[in-house]
Amino acid sequence: MSYAVNAYARASQSVMTPREAESAVLMKAAQRFQLVRDNWATHAGELVPALNFNQKVWAILATEATDPANPLPDDVKQGVARLATFVFRQMIDTMAAPAPDKLESLIQINHHLAAGLAGR
Repeated sequence: MSYAVNAYARASQSVMTPREAESAVLMKAAQRFQLVRDNWATHAGELVPALNFNQKVWAILATEATDPANPLPDDVKQGVARLATFVFRQMIDTMAAPAPDKLESLIQINHHLAAGLAGR
């Protein structure tokens, strides 16, 4: 019986709010970019998977944030849409002409947004 209680306690502690989950996913995307940037000579082959992951994250964020049913104020929705557009363009530019320094803005945006979502 105590096994079940312990399992429940562990599970209840690991449940994240949607904002915490979004923050964690953005941090994961930023960490993947940092690994590629900091180890370009040996990890450049991981650039496209990192960009694909980030694209999925931002597609979900932008879609959810700009949904008409989302209670966010319209100016916030527009801000997220503009930021997502910049992120997508930056990712396309990085795919077209890969370079480690092009990842810096993506890393910073993901870090700052993740911090805001986490309340830091």
